[in-house]
Amino acid sequence: MIGYVDAPVTWGLVRGMARRAGVDVPRAVMDGWMTRADLAKIVARCQTGDCAKSCMDVLAHPSTANQSPPAFCAIRAELEALAPETPAH
Repeated sequence: MIGYVDAPVTWGLVRGMARRAGVDVPRAVMDGWMTRADLAKIVARCQTGDCAKSCMDVLAHPSTANQSPPAFCAIRAELEALAPETPAH
């Protein structure tokens, strides 16, 4: 199991924002798209960001899948890099 007992709120935010972007972070590790060390860096970056309250507010509202994280998200670039490509309209 992949999780972060030291930072359960941050881990929840990472998973929530990732899901919103269409990314399953534990699956990305298991499938080799990133290492556990990469994931630990993402969690640490999220934890040191100053946007937890704003992220909680975003996650409190329903969204459609594969939405880009908001501009203020500390791990936006990492999640966008892992997100599935969406067809151009």
